This record gives sequence, structure tokens and C-alpha cells, in this order.
Amino acid sequence: MRNTVKAFWILAVLVFAVAGSTAASADEHGSIVIVFKDGHRQNLDVADIARIDFKAPAAIVFKDGHRSTIPATDIERIEFENTASASWPSRNHFVGKWEVGDGNGSNFYITLETDGEARKTRGSSHGTWSMADGEARISWDDGWHDAIRKVGTKHEKVAYEPGKSFSDTPSNVTTARNTEPRPI
Repeated sequence: MRNTVKAFWILAVLVFAVAGSTAASADEHGSIVIVFKDGHRQNLDVADIARIDFKAPAAIVFKDGHRSTIPATDIERIEFENTASASWPSRNHFVGKWEVGDGNGSNFYITLETDGEARKTRGSSHGTWSMADGEARISWDDGWHDAIRKVGTKHEKVAYEPGKSFSDTPSNVTTARNTEPRPI
């Protein structure tokens, strides 16, 4: 019963998304991202998809006629991205333990959990994080705010002192490195 309900909701979301995307012009088409339980992702351009069949196993039929089958039990979720946000890293990209600079030549660690909790090894150790504009934004209990963002092929940590917002000039900008990178 649980799998039937899950399959129904996935189908409903896909129907609304495909219906919405067909109403958009060709340059506004985005992609469907299938996120598997093992963490890997498969991106599919909406413009290339003719239909999705939800028989066991699920099949994606492309406009050129080829099919791709995916066991429904392997799918964690299906995400929809427009072209503007498709180049941004996903939330999962930021989960893990990050080595970051403190702005004074030393390093410390920030750990971002999947449930939105954050910990750090310097200052107030607890905070929460969320995604905004393609970056992980962290609000610490001591009033500091940090952002971890991808810049080219690297990452940086941007820190804002208490009383500043993410739109203000940062207090410091340092490198950031995920010590536990996950597969994309």
C-alpha cells in the first residue's frame, strides 16, 4: 500500500510538471533530476522526454524512441529544475564535514547535516542551514552567519558577523573543502 501511494504521488508530480513544462517556450525547458537511494543523480532534459511509464520497472521514453528503465524501488525522489537553477549544486552537495578558514589564517570544521542542523568546531557550535541562491546558508546560535558556495571548481566560506545579513559586505572570505564529498 505504501509503495502504491508513493507511486501515485510521484506520478501526480510528474504529470503536473510535464504539463507545466509543455506550456513553457522551448528556451525555458528545464530538467528532471532522478535522485537514487545510493545518492547518485540522473539529469534528463524535459524537452527530450516523450512520456514516463510507471509500470514495473518505470520507463522513460525519449522523443527519439529510445527507452531508459529504472526500478522504482531505487528512486529516492524526482526533482524538477529550470535552466536558471540547473547549474547550481544540489542541497546534497553541501551535506558533510567542511574544512574552512577563520579569516585569521587558521582552519576549523563545519558539519552540515541532511536535516538542516549545523555544527562547527569554533565559537558557538550549533546552528541551522538551508539552501538559497545555490549556496548553503548557515545561521549560528551566536549570531554569525556563514555561506558555503561553489565558485568555479572550488568552494568558499563567506562569514558575516552578528548584525549583518547575507546581502552585506562579508567579514571574511576563505576557502572551503568538503572532507566527505558525496557522489553526484
